Amino acid sequence: MKKMDESVRFVKNVWALTKSYWQSEEKKKAYLLLLAIIALTLGVVFMLVQLNQWYNIFYSALQNYEKEKIFSELFHFSWLAFIYIILAVYAFYLQQVLIINWRRWLTNEYIDEWLNHKTYYRLQMFGTATDNPDQRISEDVRMFVEYTLRFGIGILKAFTTFASFVVILYNLSGPLQFKLAGMDIHIPGYLVWTALLYSIIGTWLTYKVGNKLVGLNFVQQKYEADFRFAMMRMRENAESVAFYSGEGHEGSVFKKRFSLLLNNFWSIIKKQKQLTWLNSWYSQIAIIFPLVVAMPRYLAKEITLGGLMQISSAFGRVQESLSYFVDMYSSIAEWQAVVERLTGFGLHMQQVKQENAQQDLQRKPGASDAIVATDMDVTLPDESAVLQNVSFTLKPGTNVLIKGVSGSGKSTLLRALAGIWPYVKGTLEIPEESKLMFIPQRPYLPLGTLKESLLYPGTESRTDEELKQLMEDCCIGYLYEKLYLEADWSHVLSVGEQQRLAFVRALIYKPVWLFLDEASSALDEETEAKVYTLLMEEAQQTTLVSVGHRSTLNKYHQKVLYLDKETHSLYWQEKTLL
Repeated sequence: MKKMDESVRFVKNVWALTKSYWQSEEKKKAYLLLLAIIALTLGVVFMLVQLNQWYNIFYSALQNYEKEKIFSELFHFSWLAFIYIILAVYAFYLQQVLIINWRRWLTNEYIDEWLNHKTYYRLQMFGTATDNPDQRISEDVRMFVEYTLRFGIGILKAFTTFASFVVILYNLSGPLQFKLAGMDIHIPGYLVWTALLYSIIGTWLTYKVGNKLVGLNFVQQKYEADFRFAMMRMRENAESVAFYSGEGHEGSVFKKRFSLLLNNFWSIIKKQKQLTWLNSWYSQIAIIFPLVVAMPRYLAKEITLGGLMQISSAFGRVQESLSYFVDMYSSIAEWQAVVERLTGFGLHMQQVKQENAQQDLQRKPGASDAIVATDMDVTLPDESAVLQNVSFTLKPGTNVLIKGVSGSGKSTLLRALAGIWPYVKGTLEIPEESKLMFIPQRPYLPLGTLKESLLYPGTESRTDEELKQLMEDCCIGYLYEKLYLEADWSHVLSVGEQQRLAFVRALIYKPVWLFLDEASSALDEETEAKVYTLLMEEAQQTTLVSVGHRSTLNKYHQKVLYLDKETHSLYWQEKTLL
């Protein structure tokens, strides 16, 4: 019963993942391709039937030494084979076209789902049930599309092959007659029942031997992704590891994860070895088995050599179609693991979105030119308090410096104002989202040219001369010559250089509200003073809200908002510009 429930759940999951594309805006093109593939597949089966009939004619002519017939049938075979090859090639080609289209559409859907409403951030910060979403989108989507189409077409081909050849085999096999316990036994079309019994036994044995492969493949994909992630993470933090001389620790982490990967892989190999033993014996016996069971009729001269060869071919096709599960079990196990991972990934994204939708914060973008928080509670995921029942107003034109001891929740407060922290209650009135810009301590620099990094997220444009002037103003003008150089700039540039580029970006966009989370922590005081002064002179309509510890920041802000870690409250302290 449990296995039945799992099978039903698997089919439902496959349908849930499949139907979205076939109900999308691309469904007409998809159905046309699918119909063409089905037609070509049926054409391939038809040609197999023709080739099966050719076996009888050719080998009968060979048995009777009919020279002209032999050469005539060889020519006949050549054009049958030619047509078969054309149908098979284009069936494969159109399948690949459909796979590409389907994968492109489904990948875009997952990317949008992952990025919308900052789901990627919430999954990483709070979604403990999902690992390696990059692998889900890149690898698992590809495997799901390929396996689903392959098995769908494979089942169609197996069914039509069985339907076509079972009639031929039934007619060719004749009845089997023998006595058992004094009774005359008469079995019409006995080779059909033999093929069915042979396939049932093979399918049952394959299931018993290989049913654990599903779980093993699921875990293997996780271990592979974890191993890649560990190395990728070290690459991204190569300088920090080098400073600490942490190669030994990193190496032990790599080896530990690789050991888990190998141990599970050995388990897979052992199971696949057992399956290979079974499949090899099964397929080799299938070659000789129909000849053995049909040999009595041939020796009794009830069928010709051509009939014997046709029986062998037809039996092979029937047995092959009935044994589709046997031949594809390893791939089916991988397919099931992929479906489970993609389904789980989708459920986790929906869960994160629902949790975000159910949060108690009443966020009202565009409700005010100021930022007004009323009765706001901010907590951590474990429900411990950061801020309790706080109310404050940030007025446009009044720069605010947020202070507090480490761990008091300064950065968490900015996350709450940005709308990316889900554990918030109360009411928050803010200007339109487009008027806000947040700069973290380590700014994000996307892959691409340096100019693309400066203009990120790409809603503004500037001439090279304008960018050159801004870069010089922010003490980063020496990078101007690399404006069109593509690189992973987050690893090429120091944190200080990245922070200066972030100030260039702020001067390009000149938001109405600019939130800086220790955005000048890696700058010397002279450079910090220069970029803050530049902001106040060049972006006079911008209100600054900074998080920082340095006293040098005081003179650029009119007020200080202090967070008290002990009482989970905040209070204002007036400051005078120096």
